[in-house]
Amino acid sequence: MEDLRDAVLQRLAAVAERVAVATGLRKAADPTPDDPMRGLYLTEVHIGRLIDDGAPLAFGPGALAPLEDGPLLAFGSRLGIDDVDLDLLMVAVAPDLDPRFEKLYGYLHDDVTRRRATVGLALRLAGRDLADPDDRARLAPEGALVRLNLVTVDDADRPFLTRALRVPDRVVGALLGDDQPDLHLRPLLVTSLPLASEVAGRLAPIVADSSALVYLQERPGGMARDAAAGALALAGRRAVCVDLQRLDGTEPLASVIGAAHREALLVGGGLVAGPIDALAERDLPAIRLATEGSEPIVLHGTKRWEPDWSPRTPLLLDAPVLDRVERARLWNRSLDGATVPGLDPGVTTAAFRLGPDHVVRAARSARLLAEYAGRPVSADDIHVGARSQNSAGLQRLATRVAPAASWTELILPAEPLELLQELVARIRFREQVLDTWGMRRGGGRGEGCTALFAGPSGTGKTLAAEVIAHDLGLDLYTVDLATVVDKYIGETEKNLDRIFGEAERVNGVLFFDEADALFGKRSEVKDARDRYANVEVAYLLQRMERFGGLAILATNLRANLDEAFARRLDVMVDFPQPDPVYRLKLWRHCLGDTVPRVAHLDLEFCADAFELSGGNIRNVAVTAAYLAATDDAPIDMEHLIKAVQREYRKLGRLCVAAEFGKYFPIIAATPA
Repeated sequence: MEDLRDAVLQRLAAVAERVAVATGLRKAADPTPDDPMRGLYLTEVHIGRLIDDGAPLAFGPGALAPLEDGPLLAFGSRLGIDDVDLDLLMVAVAPDLDPRFEKLYGYLHDDVTRRRATVGLALRLAGRDLADPDDRARLAPEGALVRLNLVTVDDADRPFLTRALRVPDRVVGALLGDDQPDLHLRPLLVTSLPLASEVAGRLAPIVADSSALVYLQERPGGMARDAAAGALALAGRRAVCVDLQRLDGTEPLASVIGAAHREALLVGGGLVAGPIDALAERDLPAIRLATEGSEPIVLHGTKRWEPDWSPRTPLLLDAPVLDRVERARLWNRSLDGATVPGLDPGVTTAAFRLGPDHVVRAARSARLLAEYAGRPVSADDIHVGARSQNSAGLQRLATRVAPAASWTELILPAEPLELLQELVARIRFREQVLDTWGMRRGGGRGEGCTALFAGPSGTGKTLAAEVIAHDLGLDLYTVDLATVVDKYIGETEKNLDRIFGEAERVNGVLFFDEADALFGKRSEVKDARDRYANVEVAYLLQRMERFGGLAILATNLRANLDEAFARRLDVMVDFPQPDPVYRLKLWRHCLGDTVPRVAHLDLEFCADAFELSGGNIRNVAVTAAYLAATDDAPIDMEHLIKAVQREYRKLGRLCVAAEFGKYFPIIAATPA
């Protein structure tokens, strides 16, 4: 870098000599050099000289001495500019390197307010012909200096030759050996893990060519950025990685993209930018700008490449994803043995679809949690760290629940429990089955899993969804039908598409309660409303089939669901009303071991007499606890019977002696 700076300063000295010669010529041609009003008016003598001598076109001596091989010429070669462009760049940058040039340029312009070189002055000092189209084109928009954002031509309303030249600070810094990127580009720059992969190895010879344009389409958990960085590293190039999701919507995109291209050129690397979806949704011309660089360009995103995005034809590839072995290795390297003995982070996070950078950040978050608690990293820490990488987009469309329920809280017969555990296994081992064993389904189906929980209210459907999410370490997102259903035609489908789209970007379980409201049977078309209702259900069938995550549908009325959903369901679980045996387990579980109660509660009677679901029994237990707290006494049968009476009233059921048996006198005085 010091060699380049020394070469720049040496060339600047040559420019200074040119300026000195030009200043002497300017002074010799001035009829009134001592006039204090110079630059404010033109005398007849001045006008005569301009007309007769052709002064503006015959300014200065011949071309500068040719550049010798060295750091400055190598700098120009890396940027794709020749020695003439370098001379023009040196004239333009001179005031940024030595303030004396401001006054000298003002004198040469005959205007002390114009302290930067103009197009005309730069061409004259470089010994170029002001009337030559090729020389003028060097500082036109299509010229390399302007096109590569090395020089900015200001004052577009002025005649071309009197427009001022400005060199961006980043270019000035690069000429002096400073490697710091543009200030407004820094928030968008991200580091990458140049991971070696089969895709990176095949891509390396392609990105070695400066004209390369590649588009990597990625799915959740993809490693497009890291694969691109790995390919550039193998090609001996540095990766300039720009995260377009960090755009806040206020930046001029042309300026940001131009700065990114320039940064890649200045460091002799390649540009890796994405996700391109951020530009596709905001400004399509910006995508074209992103493809128009003079360095290797690798773009990535989740959308399919659109031919009208750019006149250039990219190499289209699917981005690789971390396989189980690579992901486990990265987790272990990032946690560096800080876990509790025997914990395998790769197995613990099998349900998560995370890219390399997400894994590193998640591991760092898990270590911070463990350090705060003063203990080794646990599975819960890893789950929290992994969930911290979820975007907040889905929370605007669904209610996020941090699951805490475990399998011990789920009181169900053996068959539904077995099916629920099978559902967990489908998510935990889907990578092994679908990818490693080659069982991926065709027909455009996603790699997700869809389950139906059917049964009466209060039988544990919502609790089961929470248990599954907790076991997998995922967040639970409950879809609020109020945010989905819209009276306007087509809006419901758009809302659902947004939900499914955001859900595919996070690691979570998508839970549709009262699903029959959305996934109801299609009916015979009798009017326009029937037709649009059927279209809505048909769309749901298609969108759910393409979904790549875990979706759970819960319904009290299984018969109301469209038959076409049965084929698309991976697991169907029936939640029965509990019989006396399971009701007794529910009573004991809901009352727990921490609530004070009398020694001999007749829970067997409650289980046999009252046909209640688990949710109802839970309500009764909570009500009894409040009644006992009011009496400042442990829970006894009187509290339980009164709580059952209140629950019956809510359900619209009568309290009769045949059910309440020997405990009926407790409530006999109170109307049921």
